[in-house]
Amino acid sequence: MKQNLTPIHNFSILDEIIAEQSINQLSLNPKKTLATSFVELGSLVTAKTNDIQLITFLQNSLERVISACLDNFPENIFWDFDFLVSSMLRQALVADDAVEFLKCFGNKIVSLLELCGVKTKIRFRYVHDFMYGFEWARWVQKEPETRANEEPFSLNFLDYLLAKAEEILQLICQEKANHYKLCDKGYRNPYCFSREPEDEHRMLSYLAVNQLIPVTAWNWNAQPVWNKPFQQLREELSLKLNIPNKN
Repeated sequence: MKQNLTPIHNFSILDEIIAEQSINQLSLNPKKTLATSFVELGSLVTAKTNDIQLITFLQNSLERVISACLDNFPENIFWDFDFLVSSMLRQALVADDAVEFLKCFGNKIVSLLELCGVKTKIRFRYVHDFMYGFEWARWVQKEPETRANEEPFSLNFLDYLLAKAEEILQLICQEKANHYKLCDKGYRNPYCFSREPEDEHRMLSYLAVNQLIPVTAWNWNAQPVWNKPFQQLREELSLKLNIPNKN
């Protein structure tokens, strides 16, 4: 029976998985409230390729990523997947083996989500810094000559994040993670300002309206920007918006 399902129908399964968790799929897009559905994203995928095997593996990888997000970041607020899906497809289409790329890509992101979420000692609360490119921009700024052309979801960058997560875990276990101490609510926040849900929502929404998001993940054709002082801007904005210090 499943073999007769259309690719678009398979993408609808992704929407159903999220709906089962009663997640309000908010978007950071200033022009809309809810994130693009996976059925809509599936239509964009099938407009670019009719390779059923590639489409199937892309959908399967996304299903694993979404499940990992839900399991490890249950309090995540914004759910824009447009650019992630676009990046997956674009990289797969130029890879020597599209299916192997998608398997590798999915494995790396799932591992990253499992390492950084609520089920390990890292206990980050959101995937926002990853999905909206703040971590990527910080990484590129350290070596722009060699990294500026790297995709925000390239395998190289994912490898960096996996290594960084392992390093953070080691520091936590050694009680040396001074920048990653647990806040009162039991999450780790490396920033100086509060990231309680209402504060996170206000902060990111303001940044989105003012075009200060490194990766506009709600845009299929996003043009990532790395060369702005995003961390400094967030710290300054926390004062402007009267967001309290973390505690």
